[in-house]
Amino acid sequence: MSLQQQIGADMIAAMKAKEAERLSTLRMIKAALLNLVKSGHSDEISDDEVRKILNTLAKQRRDSADQFAKAGRDELAAKEQRELATIESYLPQAASAQQIAQAVADAVAATGATTMRDMGAVMKAMQANLAGLSVDGKAVSEAVKAKLSGA
Repeated sequence: MSLQQQIGADMIAAMKAKEAERLSTLRMIKAALLNLVKSGHSDEISDDEVRKILNTLAKQRRDSADQFAKAGRDELAAKEQRELATIESYLPQAASAQQIAQAVADAVAATGATTMRDMGAVMKAMQANLAGLSVDGKAVSEAVKAKLSGA
């Protein structure tokens, strides 16, 4: 079963179970996927494309939760966190800080990077090292900067 079909099946299950908040989040995901189809993409969306959309939605939820928390709107921040949890349930396991640090070390060694000018090459090498894992680009970028500034 493809990721898109899984989301559809879970949406039906949420309707039957009367899980309003989960259903709302799944409908939002489905709408984002339909927008991709309407923008001229084929009807069949690959799992990789679905994951890209889910990553985008997850990033939006993280940013919104941070903004709501800073503004003292804890109830809205909590809602965004619950939506984020639903979205992340369809994403691969997130890379741990140790995995990111190891991948950075491997990428720096493989590219021979010594300065911040080499950051692009290191980031590119990191893609292969962390394939199959969900990775926060900001965390990876900070880890690479720390490694290259300390190297």
